[in-house]
Amino acid sequence: MFKFEVIKEDKETKARLGKITTDHGEIETPIFMPVGTKATVKTMTPEELEKIHAQIILGNTYHLFLRPGHELIKKAGGLHKFMNWDRPILTDSGGFQVFSLGDMRKIEEEGVTFRSFIDGSKQFLSPEKSIEIQNALGSDIMMAFDECVSYPAEYDYVKKSVEMTTRWAERSKLANKNPDHQALFGIVQGGMYKDLREKSAADLVAMDFEGYSIGGLSVGEPLSMMNEMLDFTVDLLPKDKPRYNMGVGTPDYLFESVIRGIDMADCVLPTRIARNGTAITTYGNLVVRNAKYKEDFTPLDHECDCYVCKNYTRAYIRHLVNVDEILGARLLSYHNLYFLLKMMENIREAIKNDELLKFRNDFYLKFGYNVE
Repeated sequence: MFKFEVIKEDKETKARLGKITTDHGEIETPIFMPVGTKATVKTMTPEELEKIHAQIILGNTYHLFLRPGHELIKKAGGLHKFMNWDRPILTDSGGFQVFSLGDMRKIEEEGVTFRSFIDGSKQFLSPEKSIEIQNALGSDIMMAFDECVSYPAEYDYVKKSVEMTTRWAERSKLANKNPDHQALFGIVQGGMYKDLREKSAADLVAMDFEGYSIGGLSVGEPLSMMNEMLDFTVDLLPKDKPRYNMGVGTPDYLFESVIRGIDMADCVLPTRIARNGTAITTYGNLVVRNAKYKEDFTPLDHECDCYVCKNYTRAYIRHLVNVDEILGARLLSYHNLYFLLKMMENIREAIKNDELLKFRNDFYLKFGYNVE
């Protein structure tokens, strides 16, 4: 059932409008995907996500493997039924979480041995195990198992890592027991080294994955460096396959990714900063917990038409956040996700009308970003 088609290409940039078809529905691209790490987008119900037009969400293989376990979710009928979400789901490979464990993991050719952050028990993930878990979860889009190297990283280490990631990608593809209903994306690595990115892309494209993720970016490098790597790497990938920049969620990173030909992006940022009392607004981030909003009876964002901005004030949300009421995090999460999803909808409309750069520049001026 998986299919991707390019509907329109922007005249001034590499941006394009597209449509992904899956067993659980269609996805209009470019798209931002809310992250539901543990089978839930934090504080949000599936019904609320539908209301704000979330087209696809993410599940995390590493966390769901540890709790409640992929076999239990399989018995429930898969992740869609388990969490009552009937739209598309993408699962990551678990690689990023495993490799962020530092001294708690050991990388070998066969896979990665690590200690559970829950109880310290010894666990093992390999390309075959990662795909086994994702097959059990029943996601519409799966990721090949890879190593995401940190920034900065030495050339020799990244070279060896890319070579292993390529071998793991081949093993991941062979391990997929449900290729007719679960698309598998390869992940291009290579750090900040163009020759390694070129080699990684060539090897993965030769394997003919259903889509391609660009990994190892947004890991601490400057935005200018990410843009350079995106510009270079996107040109190495097939035009008829979706491109996914993993882990980007600020408005500028989303705009710059789309401009360089990215179709999909995700990040925990909108819900994470919400739990810390921060709203994303038309005029920049607003830390609503600050004292100056104590008697501010206006909406979070005067230009936003979401449920939260129509019904609640900064003063009330500040009160909720400062007394640790869960509703505060819920309202901010709702608004932040709505803001980014609406922004992406407007980006799609701008591409359709050949006004993407104008829309970006106008958005940046209001938000407080520099317009280059």
